[in-house]
Amino acid sequence: MNTSNTVTNMRNKKRKNLTPEIQFRLNLDHCSKNKDLSTAISLFDSVPTTGSEIHLTHHHYNSLLYICSNSVNSVHPSTKSSAIEFGFRVYHHMIANHISPSEATVTAVARLAAAKADGDAAFELARSVGNQGKLRTYAPALLCFCRNGMADKASEVEEHMGSLGLRLEEPELSALLKVNVEKGKGDKVYEYLHKLRASVREVNESTANILESWFCGEVAADVGLEIQNVDHVNQVKLRNGDGWHGLGWLGKGKWVVHRSNVASDGRCCTCGEQLTCVDIDTTETERFAQSVASLAMEREVQSNFKEFQDWIEECSDYEAIVDGANVGLYQQNFAEGGFSIPQLDAVVRELYSRSKKWPLIILHKKRIRQLLEKASNRDLLQDWIDQGLLYGTPYGSNDDWYWLYAAVKLKCLLVTNDEMRDHTFELLGNSFFLRWKERHQVKYTFVKGNLKLLMPPTYSLVIQESEKGSWHVPVAGETIDESLRTWLCITRSGSCDALASSLNDDNQLSNSNKLETLANRNNSVGHSDDKLTSITGKRKERSSSSPEV
Repeated sequence: MNTSNTVTNMRNKKRKNLTPEIQFRLNLDHCSKNKDLSTAISLFDSVPTTGSEIHLTHHHYNSLLYICSNSVNSVHPSTKSSAIEFGFRVYHHMIANHISPSEATVTAVARLAAAKADGDAAFELARSVGNQGKLRTYAPALLCFCRNGMADKASEVEEHMGSLGLRLEEPELSALLKVNVEKGKGDKVYEYLHKLRASVREVNESTANILESWFCGEVAADVGLEIQNVDHVNQVKLRNGDGWHGLGWLGKGKWVVHRSNVASDGRCCTCGEQLTCVDIDTTETERFAQSVASLAMEREVQSNFKEFQDWIEECSDYEAIVDGANVGLYQQNFAEGGFSIPQLDAVVRELYSRSKKWPLIILHKKRIRQLLEKASNRDLLQDWIDQGLLYGTPYGSNDDWYWLYAAVKLKCLLVTNDEMRDHTFELLGNSFFLRWKERHQVKYTFVKGNLKLLMPPTYSLVIQESEKGSWHVPVAGETIDESLRTWLCITRSGSCDALASSLNDDNQLSNSNKLETLANRNNSVGHSDDKLTSITGKRKERSSSSPEV
């Protein structure tokens, strides 16, 4: 007997034994998998209104609505129309059978309402789920209003979403930018451009095109304030973590938009402006420090960590914190390996040579006592203790909390190869942790005993707004060499005149020489790879009290 026929017969026999309800679900799942609207309609209509063995459940209704919401994107008008009509029929049938719609149900129906250009209905549906609403629940209404040129209603949806703590992503922000560009609403374009800056690191090509259309338009040329006090703008930028000021459009006149690149030292190859390595702002920094302290207090002996906090307040002149255990135990997993004081000393001396300020080393008291037992270590360790460079964390403590808190609170560099990905750091969330790490973490390596510090990048791959009012926007794209990435360089007309004149005067220079000339000319405002002070800034004088060992 043929084996394949036997298997087929067995399957057919099993199907014959299925109950109508199970058969209905299997057929519906098949329709959902294949996005088969016409079969789904027939399947739904096949269920008798009374006396049926098939009882429609929440799952059935949601599957049917899912098929409908996917079908509204069809290129065939008749399919779209059928999907909308059938979807609302299913929804009303669900309500009539006293089955409460879930957030997923409402999201599907809101998409149907938006598909027939009824943004008000989509918005009302989204609000009906209260605090259970998600970005996907409100997106149909917001995008519908944007498509229909209803900028004020789209902003109303966005504000309501903000009150629920929902963060928009690039598609929604791009739509809001587009509708406000079309309506010539300069203040709103500025607002949503900053929300875009806070949400994404780089923009898609479609968003870049929207920004180009704004800055190349006549309305954009007419908005802007004369810069009265550059020092004030710079102070606000620094409070914000550098990279943006948020004071509104600055400068007067037409904008010039170029597709440019940024050199490895962070300078724009078109306008010569120095981009910065953007930090989290003052408020975020304080909130971050409080979060670390709160979590540490829950897990450490409170009196011990409070003592450390008080000590940090008094001794705040450090520009770098060293995770002593991480450095000392680096590449020591071999038979004769152990804690390497020479490695730790090399890091300490290298940091001092760069900034002329000694770093703070965080290390367990237990480890310090063990190291002091070895005569060859005592002089160096005692020297660190006497100079206030070594803080011993209490027995039984987790030194991670100590070095992280110190680095955040003092806004300084943190030398560690710890990726900070374990559950301890997951508790802090990722909203600004990754940005903080990019600006403050210094990694290191030893190659044949020679130390190499991997300093933070000279500039951040994020949208940046300068004190002159210009903008630089990175465009998404696969690139191995970041110096080849496309950026939008957006400046007021005349901002690049001096640069253009200089380059035209000497058209014999190669592009690399021109950039070098520009870098030397503007050296006073640039960050330096080999100076800690260029990244951390100055601190007040250190207290005379010594760290606890």
